[in-house]
Amino acid sequence: MVKPLVIEVDDFKLLAGPNSRGHYLVKARRTKRERQTAHWLLLDAKRPPLPVAVHMVRIAPRRIDEDDNLPGMFKAMRDGVADAYGIADNDKTKIRFTYDQERGKPHQYSVRIEVSPA
Repeated sequence: MVKPLVIEVDDFKLLAGPNSRGHYLVKARRTKRERQTAHWLLLDAKRPPLPVAVHMVRIAPRRIDEDDNLPGMFKAMRDGVADAYGIADNDKTKIRFTYDQERGKPHQYSVRIEVSPA
């Protein structure tokens, strides 16, 4: 039996994805950083073979709208996980994504990625 892989990214603040405002270059740099972080962390880890279920958890002091904003916030990290496996992020036969959030302490922002066999 393959154990699930759990990766914690401490001190990592996700912004409101498609709803974030600002200069396009700042947004592009942030998106690149999020995507590369997920990609490199999974490449360095012993990840389960495909097909997998990926559960992404946002830890922050306040909750956000789970229907619209939460999946959008994780889009770059979702792409990075798919990059690490070398597949498209929308191939539901090989990879399935779910999202959640937990309340953290004041000023605590982090992300947890749980990858388990499907």
